[in-house]
Amino acid sequence: MSTNTSILTDWAQFLPTLLHGLVQSLWIAAAAILIGLPLAFALSLMVMSKNRLVNAMGLVIVEIGRGMPALVILYLVYYGLPRFGVSLTNIASVIIALSWNYSCYCSEIIRAGIQSVPSGQLEAGQALGLDPRITFLRIIVPQGLKSTIPGLMGQSILAFQDTSLAYTIAVPELMKQAYSLGGESFQYLRVFVLAGLLYAAVTLPSTWITMWAERRINRV
Repeated sequence: MSTNTSILTDWAQFLPTLLHGLVQSLWIAAAAILIGLPLAFALSLMVMSKNRLVNAMGLVIVEIGRGMPALVILYLVYYGLPRFGVSLTNIASVIIALSWNYSCYCSEIIRAGIQSVPSGQLEAGQALGLDPRITFLRIIVPQGLKSTIPGLMGQSILAFQDTSLAYTIAVPELMKQAYSLGGESFQYLRVFVLAGLLYAAVTLPSTWITMWAERRINRV
């Protein structure tokens, strides 16, 4: 009983600091997602483009972003850009790195969704005399994006989890706060268990919502 009481007492002391870190993690993830989604759509269009130059540029950006671990991208942004005269804060570096990584994975999800729409839809629009661009944007894209929702939501959960990498460049997010509390109290296990529970408090409901959305879409 005394051990359990001790754990709860420590958690009560750690919780305010960890919650502050959690808010920072959520803010970073939200910024990366809001920037990454439009970029992902643009990259998917580049990869699908019939222009060889545009297609090649899109493929290079996407494959580099998917091929390198998020931590490597973060280091390249944080340590590399200042060498070219681009001065960034550590939070801005994290957002840029996660946005790039997130957009590259999401671009493939969006591309697959759009290409899953039967080609007959485009042909039907052309038969009705509609401009191919209008047919693509108003008919093909909405249908394709509908099927990508579960995948994009799942990738957004991973983006939130990737914010834990920000501790490596001293961003005061959840993992950084956990390390700091562990160093001060030497109760690393208790701190990281509580930090893990806070991560789970976000990711588990998000996963359930993703599964619910997938079932709803499959029923339609």
